[in-house]
Amino acid sequence: MSTLRSWFVALCCAVVLPAQAADPEAREWLERMSRALSTQNYDGRFFHLRDSRSEAMRIIHRVDKGRITERLVSLDGSGREIVRNASEVICYLPDKRMVFVEKRTDDNSLVSALPVYNETLEQLYQIERSGGIVKAHGRKTQIIEVKPRDQYRYGYKLWLDQETAMPLKSQLCDRDGKVIEQILFSELNLRDRIPADELKASITGEGFKWVRQEDTLPPRVANAVVGWSVARLPAGFRLTTWRVQLIAGSPTPVRHLVYSDGLASVSVFIEPRDSQAQPMHGLAKVGAAFAYSLDLDGHQVTAVGEVPAATVEAIAAGVMRQIDAPRKVPPRAAEASQPVTR
Repeated sequence: MSTLRSWFVALCCAVVLPAQAADPEAREWLERMSRALSTQNYDGRFFHLRDSRSEAMRIIHRVDKGRITERLVSLDGSGREIVRNASEVICYLPDKRMVFVEKRTDDNSLVSALPVYNETLEQLYQIERSGGIVKAHGRKTQIIEVKPRDQYRYGYKLWLDQETAMPLKSQLCDRDGKVIEQILFSELNLRDRIPADELKASITGEGFKWVRQEDTLPPRVANAVVGWSVARLPAGFRLTTWRVQLIAGSPTPVRHLVYSDGLASVSVFIEPRDSQAQPMHGLAKVGAAFAYSLDLDGHQVTAVGEVPAATVEAIAAGVMRQIDAPRKVPPRAAEASQPVTR
């Protein structure tokens, strides 16, 4: 789980019908935004708005030889910082006197996932401009909407700076257009150069408890791991990452599978259940994310992601051991195998 929100939450395939041609200018705007985010150095302050809460943050984003490093600082008084360097993502929690460390797995921004144009994206989302050029924070912007074509993903509304195509504001929206959360920049400065020292945390972490997400398992544990998969997936979702790891010193391995449609993503965690513990079951909501848990063959299965509840429920219900015979999938999960309709 690699975005800002994933960090705080963590403390077959379906037939896709042909999509109508996208607005070519909307496509060009997304392509410009992608180029800007992958090539520009910037230092900005923004508000992360969710439910009735607002958190002020600062982000320093550095691009050096095509490699992105970032530092994210909470300005709400907690002193929390996240640093993503060349190999790791490190989350400093001074209010809890803890530091979490995991290996870096992608180049997505710590702030949020943003749509990158490709033909597959058009099959799953409708991309269009919304009106003409409008003012946002004193800057001329173009609004781009990325609308889901089915019930298994959320959409986005983006305010892109006319001159630079940088996103000055973004909203995560449900299928009806209701805003779930938003990122709103109050200040954004493009910089020719950002020294590496500015990417270092202001906290040493000395005296804190360090929790490292281990990727290397002892041979005895690794040999005991049995493969798992998801029998049916909502349209467009595919397995993009998987690993087996020991988390926070746990003596038992946890299998982590990530399914994505290229924009939305769902993490599936599978771990042996303590026979003395009460299994979790059902749906839970934390911020913009939904999680669905069930007990399967002595294992706790949890699917979590910033997607509609139906998506995590369908994916969790489809989990099966690779050595198992296909089991009957509950009706809600079976819906995921139907063609995409608008």
